[in-house]
Amino acid sequence: MPGYQEIRNAIWRTVVSTEAQILVTVAALVLLAIVVVAVRSVGPRLKEYVDDAVAESLQAGFIALFAAATSLFLISVWRAGWLIERGFDQIDPSRVDVVAVVLSVAVFAAAYTVTRISKNSIRRLSKERGAITNHQQEVAHHVVQLFIFGLGILVVLGIWNVEPGDLLLGAGAATVVFGLAARQTLGAVLAGFVVLFSRPFDLGDWVVVGDEEGIVTDISVFNTQLRTFDDEYVMIPNDIVTDTEIRNRSRKGRLRLETDVGVDYETDVEHAMEIAAAAMDETETPMERPDPNVVLSEFGGSSVVLKLRYYIDNPSARKMWKARTEVISAVKDAFAAEGIKIPFPQRELSGRPEAGGLAVSGVRASEVTDGDDDADGADDAESDGDDGEDAEIDDDRVEREDAVEAEDTTDTDDTEGEE
Repeated sequence: MPGYQEIRNAIWRTVVSTEAQILVTVAALVLLAIVVVAVRSVGPRLKEYVDDAVAESLQAGFIALFAAATSLFLISVWRAGWLIERGFDQIDPSRVDVVAVVLSVAVFAAAYTVTRISKNSIRRLSKERGAITNHQQEVAHHVVQLFIFGLGILVVLGIWNVEPGDLLLGAGAATVVFGLAARQTLGAVLAGFVVLFSRPFDLGDWVVVGDEEGIVTDISVFNTQLRTFDDEYVMIPNDIVTDTEIRNRSRKGRLRLETDVGVDYETDVEHAMEIAAAAMDETETPMERPDPNVVLSEFGGSSVVLKLRYYIDNPSARKMWKARTEVISAVKDAFAAEGIKIPFPQRELSGRPEAGGLAVSGVRASEVTDGDDDADGADDAESDGDDGEDAEIDDDRVEREDAVEAEDTTDTDDTEGEE
């Protein structure tokens, strides 16, 4: 390539010292970073005139070409072309092979670009005409994606002069090996198509999958993405989705909620049910049809339990908590106005007959005080008694000590007389 050799020789003549090589390298890398930032900043304007996928493909292609040119420039600056020549000598590619590689990369890049364009076109068609649902958008996109990439693979095989029929000869053994190595991934892919076509939920549905609960934000071939009510994103593999019980709270467009409240056993239950139903009718969030209703649930430990049942439309977590708050507040205020008691848990104590039973007596505060005073007096008396006993003990000890001293004195006098 005479042109490349002339450019290379010009670079060698210009950049001679190591310091110059380092300076030129830093400048080239800074220029590359500036170009990348500039191309990305132009993206929003470019998307106003062309499709998003086309704009992103143009940006990526331009950045890739500029990065390749920068790499060739730096190779020339550092005089490292001999490494590339040695690599090509080892590989020894022919002109046909190089062209085949370039065409293969171009085919897969074109297939990817077409799939992105088709996905955006499907979404735009759905928004403009409302012809298909979000779930059907995902199914159509994946079907088109498989078709386009399958077509691209056939074209690449044709470029490399490979007959598709020849690949089927070893397909049996290859399938077994590949299936054993990637059985979990293949299972997730197959489960993904099951989820896409069986439609247990759509994008935006409120679902419960196992222990996870949230809004479906994405359905791919490999996994399903949920956004929980704590604003966490959870990725669930589709093989787990198909093997787990799924509860869709949004499918019917309405959701029934239940709240339990207990009333005292002495309360007129029918009257309490009427008051609770009337209180729920005054709330705003629960639906008017079907009507909110109250049924008897069970005999509780300290109350008769009433079950308040009501519906919300277009179910969401926010609407659910709002409806429950309104119902609980309204019923509590209504019961308080009517004097209906909501009891707290109580326990009944009893003692065994052979142990003398259980005696419970009430003692007034004055009696407790008097008892305390009496107890204090008794304690003082006992204390005085103890002091008296201590005094007697001390007197006895003094008398014994005096007797011992007297004996010692007598013995001393007798000894002096003898002397």
